[in-house]
Amino acid sequence: MNLREIKERTGRKFTGTYHSIRTKLLTCFLIVTLIPLFSLGGLSYIQSARVINSQFGKYGDNAVAQLEQQTSSSLNRMKQTAETIYSYLLDPSHSGIGNETPSTYSDIMEKNDFETLLKSLRTQLTAGIYIITTSGYYYGENNLDVNKLSNIQTWKTRPKAYAGTYWLGFYPQNHAIKSSDSDKVPVLGLAVPIHHPDKAQDGSVILIEENAEELLRSYAKFEADTHAHLLIKSPDGTVVYETNAPYTPHNSDVTWTRTLDVNQWTMEARIPAKAFYQSSGVIRANTMLVAVVSCLLAFGIAYLFSSRFTSRIRTLKDSMQKVSFGKLDTRTPIEGSDELGSLDMSFNRMVMGVQTLIGEVEQSERLKKEAELRAFHYQINPHLLFNTLNSIQWKARLQGAEDIRQMLYHLTMVLEGNLDISQELITLNRELRMIGHFLKIQEIRYGKVFHYRLDCDEHLQSYLIPRMTLQPLFENIFFHAFTDGEGEIEVTVKEDQDELVLTLRDNGAGMNEDKLSQLFSQKVKRKGRGGLGVVNADQKFKLHFGPLYGLTVHSVKGEGTLITIRWPKREEANDDEHREH
Repeated sequence: MNLREIKERTGRKFTGTYHSIRTKLLTCFLIVTLIPLFSLGGLSYIQSARVINSQFGKYGDNAVAQLEQQTSSSLNRMKQTAETIYSYLLDPSHSGIGNETPSTYSDIMEKNDFETLLKSLRTQLTAGIYIITTSGYYYGENNLDVNKLSNIQTWKTRPKAYAGTYWLGFYPQNHAIKSSDSDKVPVLGLAVPIHHPDKAQDGSVILIEENAEELLRSYAKFEADTHAHLLIKSPDGTVVYETNAPYTPHNSDVTWTRTLDVNQWTMEARIPAKAFYQSSGVIRANTMLVAVVSCLLAFGIAYLFSSRFTSRIRTLKDSMQKVSFGKLDTRTPIEGSDELGSLDMSFNRMVMGVQTLIGEVEQSERLKKEAELRAFHYQINPHLLFNTLNSIQWKARLQGAEDIRQMLYHLTMVLEGNLDISQELITLNRELRMIGHFLKIQEIRYGKVFHYRLDCDEHLQSYLIPRMTLQPLFENIFFHAFTDGEGEIEVTVKEDQDELVLTLRDNGAGMNEDKLSQLFSQKVKRKGRGGLGVVNADQKFKLHFGPLYGLTVHSVKGEGTLITIRWPKREEANDDEHREH
């Protein structure tokens, strides 16, 4: 039965069912989407509005408290200054300070001392400190026009018999002898009448003024940030400060109130309820807008894509997901002859093809790796055999059979290790033993003209290393680096966390930079055996442990060569288990 016959037989069975699935899915999608949307949107709005209103209320209350603290700080400084001056004037020893211009030397000295005190009481914010007598004469800086004090409304209306402190409020400082509009800085004033019939200063007034620019800027910043109306009143109802904008109070206004302990001024900040709840209104409007847009979007998406989300598509999606996890034996059932049925059939064919292809690739890679490893193992150095045989013949002529026996023994051990291809990975201990036999051969050949030192902890010798990787490196040392076998060889094996690091150092002929740069190149044609052992050893480490591991070579002509090998720790039991898997 071909594909066309399957489509003709199964197509009639499932005709007409697709539209009902789309309608059901559209309805369910809208219900599932809109109910959580409106629920979460309403809950989010309520919680957000509550938090915003609470935070804004706390911000306003804290801001008014900060304004109260700033204002009280200025008033306290001015009051303390006035009390200090008042105490000084009441001291009987300062009788030279009178209501008239000083005429005697002692009066002038007393005046100078007093004005020195006034200067010492000044701060960076002090705008003026004066003692104005009943005659019109004053003490303080020589920049005051007493007649212009009447420009200050609160100064002009202050009670003559007032006792204690009289706060003049805010006003421009325009009572200098010579002043311009730019000199009229806003100040906060305090007048303290002196009532002491026994003193010459009786009837005089202490006038203290402090620069109020910074304080008024704080008021203006608060008004701009909160859109509130700020009003400061004295206990008698006099308006000390009011926001420069028309405002009609309402019972629904949100109000923050503070009373200053220094002079009982009342600080009141009002904000209309509409402005106070403006942030929550914005959240409500945005929530409604998002809800409407989400409804339209949900409906559009559901309408456009509901026809595609059927149970068969979900089945196909699940099958694809299983394949993505590596389950290549997954197959999806063919339930129809429409486009989805064709897709199911194509999917099954594709998975079968991928499964077959992966199997072929794995087999090919396994065979390739085995072939490469065998090729490396079979590249046995005939130079070793020829030189060893020549050495045996040479020793046979000059000495007895004992040296020949020793040489044959060590040669047999070396060849046994090289020709045994049953194990690709052997212990480091076994590889070092073969190196020991190789060095014995060289010692018989050359004599005790070279020195060999091994630094390797015993517990590291149980880890695995690719077979026959160190011997070619030692061969290169004797055949290319040493002259008549004379030199020093040092092997060090250390552990670096989960890796082993072996360094092979010699003090032989070394290599120049050109030869060193071509050492690992596969394209360079080498005459004889130079560098072949290094390339083979490096490839073995990369094939067994990955491209991140292998050899690095550092050499200086005439100074020797340093070879560093890095590979991961792996014990013999773990390797057997790895091969079984």
